[in-house]
Amino acid sequence: MDLTLFFVGLVKVVFGGLVAALGIGLGMHGLGRLLDSHPVEELRQGNIAAGLVHATSLVSLGLLVQHALKATGDAVDIAVQNPPVSPVAVLQLMGLSLVHVALSLAVGVAVLALGVRLFDRMTPGIDELAEVRKGNIAAALILCAFLLVIALLTAPGLQAALNGLIPFPQLPTGMLRAPA
Repeated sequence: MDLTLFFVGLVKVVFGGLVAALGIGLGMHGLGRLLDSHPVEELRQGNIAAGLVHATSLVSLGLLVQHALKATGDAVDIAVQNPPVSPVAVLQLMGLSLVHVALSLAVGVAVLALGVRLFDRMTPGIDELAEVRKGNIAAALILCAFLLVIALLTAPGLQAALNGLIPFPQLPTGMLRAPA
């Protein structure tokens, strides 16, 4: 049993949970503000259409942010498997990981909000958000699908753009060999 890897795994679980909680808060609040929506009030009124759109927004945000957690986890794995790791390097990695995740959340919220605005412009005959506020489930389903597609198609670009923030530890020379 490798207690170091077990401990690192537990830290990743806690970090992922904290990011999920922060993401839910940011997603509900940030997207609500950017889209001039009131998620808590709409949910309190039992608006199923709004509930679908808000739930899909959170799933979409998760799709966008999962890469930030993976990059952080990969950097930690490399550092742990190639000791010695200095406390300064660990603190630097933690700080940059927090910046990476925060930027991923912020950019994710902006991408989704911009996507909804763009979709609204692409369909001039209908105001999807107004329809969702009225409880139009058909409009909500189309908007949900659009949010998921936006997240799926922009996630690789967001990942590539923000991965440069994580300083992956250098492997010692001679550790990697070309396959025979």
